[in-house]
Amino acid sequence: MKVCYRYQNLSEEAEEIMNEGFLKLFKNIGQFDEKRHANIEIALKGWFKKILVNTCIDHYRKNASRVSNKIITQETENIAGHGENGLDLLSYKEIMSAIRTLSPAYRTVFNLFVIEGMTHEEIAARLGISVGASKSNLSKARDNLRKLLLKKTDQTKYVQPF
Repeated sequence: MKVCYRYQNLSEEAEEIMNEGFLKLFKNIGQFDEKRHANIEIALKGWFKKILVNTCIDHYRKNASRVSNKIITQETENIAGHGENGLDLLSYKEIMSAIRTLSPAYRTVFNLFVIEGMTHEEIAARLGISVGASKSNLSKARDNLRKLLLKKTDQTKYVQPF
């Protein structure tokens, strides 16, 4: 679900994408060659993550022309990874909240470049945009995130500790 929530704000859409990803996984499980991998569990998780990211990209492409403001739900804020402490969770929530405020185009390019590690050429090919548009969207996403996080830290600077 964490992968899907990186790309979608609404839990219903994220769940829909996740379910579609599971369907793709089960339909194509015969293509997974466990003999090629030393650790099957890690390889399968990586393969499934790639399926989910590609499903998110497909969903983005399908809805790219539709611009909508989506509400961040409490449910999406409560997703935490294993082994996180309170400080890690807090900063994760703040960063994810800031990322979710980006427009769908900026958020998708940011996630693909920063989190998934794709190149601008790969992003452009996957989303059907130019390399320049990918670079521009990433730059604008970073600027917007920087402003949001600086604004947040300026506000917390004046808060007295307990």
